[in-house]
Amino acid sequence: MNKFRALLLGLGVIVAAVSCVTEFQPNTVSIPSALIVEGQITNQAGPYTVKLTRTADYSYKSLNFLEYGATVVIQDDQGNRETLTELASGGFYRTSANGIRGVAGRSYTLSIQTKDGLRYESAAELLQSAPPIKKLYYEYTVEGESFVSAKNQGWNVYLNMQDPQTPGNYYRWDWAHYEPIDVCFKKEELDGSLTGLLCCSPCWDIERCYNCININSDANVNGNEISRQFVMRVPYKSQSRYYLEVQQQAISKGAYTFWKSVKQLTSNTGGLFDAAPQSVQGNVRCVSDPSVMVFGYFGATGVSELAINVDRRGGQGVPEVSYPVRIPDQSPCYVCENSLYRTPNQPRWWSY
Repeated sequence: MNKFRALLLGLGVIVAAVSCVTEFQPNTVSIPSALIVEGQITNQAGPYTVKLTRTADYSYKSLNFLEYGATVVIQDDQGNRETLTELASGGFYRTSANGIRGVAGRSYTLSIQTKDGLRYESAAELLQSAPPIKKLYYEYTVEGESFVSAKNQGWNVYLNMQDPQTPGNYYRWDWAHYEPIDVCFKKEELDGSLTGLLCCSPCWDIERCYNCININSDANVNGNEISRQFVMRVPYKSQSRYYLEVQQQAISKGAYTFWKSVKQLTSNTGGLFDAAPQSVQGNVRCVSDPSVMVFGYFGATGVSELAINVDRRGGQGVPEVSYPVRIPDQSPCYVCENSLYRTPNQPRWWSY
């Protein structure tokens, strides 16, 4: 009996302790809205795109708001200038196809006036030529697990390039994959199946390297070859050839420092000895009010490009395929849009 009473007393203490717990409600953190600038001009044919967004409150995780109604101008040190056109989607500003074009040896600046009347300007960026890519190649690998699956096998793409004899060269690598598609519109039905419409013309989806930061400098290899520079990993989602265009970019020291800081910040895992979070300083300032915060970078970039077709027929087993799409009988076709993510224009080195 005494044991039973002791048990009841213990349970009562636990219930009382739990009932006294009050849920912690942290204070909402609010920060002033700041402009974010993303864009560059290159020595390749335009058009060039500048993206403007605004930081959101911390309560909106990973969300930035598009900046509408701004006046955006790119100009060089020879007096050439162009006012960019805002795309219908808003927040994206683009030069015309036959508009201003980057020239090696010239310096470029970006100026912005937002709809609230504030004016922003970037520091001048000198555009330097990029050395050519000497070799682009790939290797099949299986990673991690003891058995081979569609997800853990793939093809690592590398490049070799010759660094110039002059010191102080900085590089960034970017890529774009063009995937030929037959279906230009998809819709998920109530039962989870997909229906769609065929494209009215040849069409390619474009996958770009939006969030990766792949940079290097010649600090340790000046004048020598940079070899086995990793570019990206091709997934095993088909046995068809994987068409890939690779950009080698010659960037300024300021751009290299900016992207290096961004990479360090985004790779911070929150460990005990990690650096504290910080705002990454770019090359854009608010000239109307120096106290106004602004983030991002506008660059002038020399570019060399090369394409490769990765043969995926050597993959093991069944690829990681997408769900099938049903095409209704006698359905109309769907026009292939021309955007950052899709194009009806045949890729530059397309050969099949």
